[in-house]
Amino acid sequence: MERKFKIYILTDNNELGKKASEEAGKILTEYTKHLNRKCLCVFAAAPSQDTFLENLSKNKDINWENIYAFHLDEYIDLPDEHPNTFKEYLKTHIFEKINIPAKNIFYMKDVGKTPDEIIKNYSELFKEKYREVKNEGGIYIAFIGIGVNGHIAFNEPGTNLWTDEIVIKVEIDEISVKQQYDDYKNHPDPRARYKSLNDVPRNALTMTVSSILLADKIFCMVPGKQKANAVKQTIDGDITNKIPATFLRLHEDVSLFLDLDSSFLLLKKPESKIKKGV
Repeated sequence: MERKFKIYILTDNNELGKKASEEAGKILTEYTKHLNRKCLCVFAAAPSQDTFLENLSKNKDINWENIYAFHLDEYIDLPDEHPNTFKEYLKTHIFEKINIPAKNIFYMKDVGKTPDEIIKNYSELFKEKYREVKNEGGIYIAFIGIGVNGHIAFNEPGTNLWTDEIVIKVEIDEISVKQQYDDYKNHPDPRARYKSLNDVPRNALTMTVSSILLADKIFCMVPGKQKANAVKQTIDGDITNKIPATFLRLHEDVSLFLDLDSSFLLLKKPESKIKKGV
């Protein structure tokens, strides 16, 4: 299948964040400020998004009052206000730094008590805001990452990637569990460090692949050498349930932001026998 990605390869994660926020900022400024239209944005919550969100929060040209903000996924197992919830991550990394009305921010676990209740209410809320934005000539943008195992949001290998639901309950893959453990093991807040793999949550709610692919534009930020194989498979492998990120190739407008570490398998050259000393 023909590749439709716009691929940006930056020197490092800091440059990646600057470039991604610059490109996203242009679109958000055009719609929210110049056209005075609403935008619906969904945000990933992970260390891979740190530099992007840091730079995006500094953009003074975006009219955040015209943005409805949703998040892509959330742990079921963690209590509210735990530092590792994705709600706390987004509050800390973006929403507390910008002038966005509280009524425009929608967190999954704020709309229900049980997983089934959350799924129903969050899905209805998302549909309502999506229709409002599109009816008024606005735009839906998804800001996402790719996991070590190729997940997008928490759509893991083996998840039903073809469902037409908006939000589903998932069991987190063991590779993702290890990634979560590694992501937080050196966290400056001791409360965020999992004592062992057994302490990492196994159950989550996630927006589905179909919900993500509904976006008009997808910005995907993927730094780090640990993501290199997933990036390679996403771009050059077959579209497969085993690598959920390959489904991004079914979308018409994906901007993929990589650094030298995450892209090194794309840039790798075949070695000569002479170099090998043969």
